[in-house]
Amino acid sequence: MSINYSVQATIVDIRSDTPLPTDTFLVDSNVWYWLFYNPNPTPNYYQVTDYIAYITQARLAKSLLAYSGFSLAELAHIIEKEEREIFNSSRSSPIRTKEYRHNYSRERVNVFTQVQTVWSQVKAIAVPVELTIDERTTDAALNRFGTDLLDGYDLFILETMKKEGIKNIITDDGDFATVSGITVFTANNNVIKTAQRQGKLIAR
Repeated sequence: MSINYSVQATIVDIRSDTPLPTDTFLVDSNVWYWLFYNPNPTPNYYQVTDYIAYITQARLAKSLLAYSGFSLAELAHIIEKEEREIFNSSRSSPIRTKEYRHNYSRERVNVFTQVQTVWSQVKAIAVPVELTIDERTTDAALNRFGTDLLDGYDLFILETMKKEGIKNIITDDGDFATVSGITVFTANNNVIKTAQRQGKLIAR
């Protein structure tokens, strides 16, 4: 079933956009994942090629790329899950997350190495934007959870963007398309087509 997005953000198709030296982008976790982690099987072709091409163009243009520390938590979770699924693919009886984490020390070291490598590459090309998790922040995130259709990680990504005054995010996650006041740079075809129908797709 296709996802019925109510697009509130401004949407830019990265396949036809040229990054500018004046652009500041927060790069979402999924883009870092495709840029620096190579799972097997690989993601959809566009998820690798289109985002890597756009990040490369942004770096050449000297756009400012930023990352949130929350992406580390998300990347660690996804990479561990991916590595466990790869490990399970060669087994007759799959193991669960806790078993994998605690009973297979060699594989656990490999997960750490993968996450460490990805994160060092993120830090090499982007600048950190930070957010203090205090009561005000958690209350704001909880209030946003009632109005914006996001998961827990993304609530804090948005709070980080708000704190730093960043309006642009490079992401494949269609949930961000439902947030007003930001510009989503994406290659997600469903989001792009929906935004076009709803008059939210722009060309810069």
